[in-house]
Amino acid sequence: MVKDPNPKITVHGFNNLTKSLSFNIFDIAYAKTEQHRQEYIEYIDELYNAERLTEILTNVTKIIGANILNVARQDYDPQGASVTMLIAEHETPPDGTDWDEEAPGPLPDSVVGHLDKSHVTVHTYPESHPDNGISTFRVDVDVSTCGVISPLRALNYLIHSFDSDIVTIDYRVRGMTRDLDGTKHYIDHDINSIQNFLTEDTQNAYQMIDVNVYQENIFHTKMLLKDFDIDNYLFGAGRDEFNQEDLDQIEERLRTEMLEIFYSRNMG
Repeated sequence: MVKDPNPKITVHGFNNLTKSLSFNIFDIAYAKTEQHRQEYIEYIDELYNAERLTEILTNVTKIIGANILNVARQDYDPQGASVTMLIAEHETPPDGTDWDEEAPGPLPDSVVGHLDKSHVTVHTYPESHPDNGISTFRVDVDVSTCGVISPLRALNYLIHSFDSDIVTIDYRVRGMTRDLDGTKHYIDHDINSIQNFLTEDTQNAYQMIDVNVYQENIFHTKMLLKDFDIDNYLFGAGRDEFNQEDLDQIEERLRTEMLEIFYSRNMG
């Protein structure tokens, strides 16, 4: 019989590892006129209001295996929202769940109910330039779990739940747990890259960069949407309201905004 090189860990008592996923998405738009800005605000209020964000976080808790203990949420004027959930995990993962496999989690249309100890939060940050028409909306999601399930199982669902031009993902495992022999374990699942927890269509849709510190169990991935269709960034009648020269300038501004956020530096 061949010995399993990566046997599952049987811990002594509760699994004391804390796994934290920080997920930031940026949704870029062009809204130059007052009418376009009003349409942008209505778009944000519909897509990122507290009710919809609560629904998304509820599904996240179902994916990672937890029960919701408390929910606090707030909409802001003129746009933006925050939702915080206190959750508690079950002692064992949902039936049939390969929680420790380095593989994508479920998509939004395949979420089923299961979860219950830590927290899930989401905050939104609208920002716009007063002169050049560029509006950048940021959503920050934090999922922290203590125990067996990794919040990476929720990553695939989260990315498909938002319109994302740029995505920044941080994952880290902290603390330690002991097996039956008393040996300390500082991580309890295999991970080579956050990218391996994304579906193939997501990997193909984005340019991605990894910055990982394996010995510290720190993993970082940045994603930039490859395809650019200017109609996805305009309001009103779209491209019909602009001449070609204006469209070229708008596209350059949008691309510059995305590249500066992706590389975290101003490009002049």
